[in-house]
Amino acid sequence: MRLHVHKRAFRTLGISESFVKGLSDKSILAGVVFRSDGIIDGFTFSRATVGGMDATEKIIEMYRALKRDDINVLMLNGCVISWYNVIDLEMVHKETSIPLICATYEESPGLEKYFRELFPSDYERRIEVYRRNGPRTPVKLHTGHEIYIRFLGMSLDEAKGILNKLTLHGAIPEPLRVARLLARGIMRMLC
Repeated sequence: MRLHVHKRAFRTLGISESFVKGLSDKSILAGVVFRSDGIIDGFTFSRATVGGMDATEKIIEMYRALKRDDINVLMLNGCVISWYNVIDLEMVHKETSIPLICATYEESPGLEKYFRELFPSDYERRIEVYRRNGPRTPVKLHTGHEIYIRFLGMSLDEAKGILNKLTLHGAIPEPLRVARLLARGIMRMLC
């Protein structure tokens, strides 16, 4: 698939989450369809289990619920969300059939020790999915900030081009920034 990142209305579905540990057993997932010209073009929502392993399915359901064939890229704010709910990036990419970028913002030695400590009954599954997601690649944005990405269905140059086009300031691309604000606002309202 050839990405047309210079197209005026290039669309990205950015998905982010919010939760308050101990307050609810569910997190809020918010998805924003964001055009590259700055227009917000749709929303989708779901809930994932805090500490569960259902985030992969919830993200796929969010994409499908939109019933759109004009989304060019899926962008995720991390592959471990909702208190160690690990997203299977390969499964999401396969089921949506669109390129995917998963962004994080800090270096990390990894999470495997936490999976072992906190989830003795299924840590092997979490570790297996986490390892399958592969290593992160550092990317220096045009804003001067460095972020860490995993990407599927595109080249590193395409991923960088998309990130630079959609990051107006700081380190967080606009589709993810808006999705995070939306998820946090809904979580505050519900709590």
